[in-house]
Amino acid sequence: MSKPHRILLKLSGEQFAGKNVFGIDTDFLLGLAKELHEVVTETKAQIVIVVGGGNFLRGATLSKKESTIERATADYMGMLATVMNGMALVDILEHFGQPARLQTRLRIESVAEPFIRRRAIRHLEKGRIVVIGGGTGNPFVTTDTAAVSTALELGCDIVLKATKVDGVYSKDPDKHIDAVKIDRMSYLDVIKDKDISVMDNAAISLAMDNNLPIRIFDLLTNGNIKRIANGFEVGTLVH
Repeated sequence: MSKPHRILLKLSGEQFAGKNVFGIDTDFLLGLAKELHEVVTETKAQIVIVVGGGNFLRGATLSKKESTIERATADYMGMLATVMNGMALVDILEHFGQPARLQTRLRIESVAEPFIRRRAIRHLEKGRIVVIGGGTGNPFVTTDTAAVSTALELGCDIVLKATKVDGVYSKDPDKHIDAVKIDRMSYLDVIKDKDISVMDNAAISLAMDNNLPIRIFDLLTNGNIKRIANGFEVGTLVH
């Protein structure tokens, strides 16, 4: 595998919560920020991060529970949750001396720059990490789809989908001792296999249409992002 020059890292809200069910685990973010700073400094890779917000609120879940809150409204609330995560991540990155900028597709100029493609690219070229909040800015669209869309818009070489397992398996490894890790999968195999929930089908289809590879990897193993940035095979490659 060749070294990716520009990387999009997709982080879920669940990962921001760390060991907690709700909120932000700053210990987790400190470890992540340290590794990201090392990656930028040592490999010169350019990093974009799209963040989820499920550690605070999931729009689809809220609208199902509360019939008086429309799905579109709930989704916008979820987008605001991603901005909170982005604010925390940028502050902690800069604590380590890593320049970072928060951009969002929602207009919240007091806390974040509006997403402007050319400005984001200039930040990357200057060695800054760009954190994107607010999803696509549209309801009914997941942050996974936002990640793939943003990666294409910014000319990223690969999407790194952070998870708590070290790739995709033939079966649930927690339930089946004969489960086998899959090193490479096609986009169509992921879409067809209902037992594999790597990303939603809209995100996978968009990546497939544009030949954008996605690497599923274990975020909790220290050094994995650096290994990928250095061209090593880690996790499962969807291509």
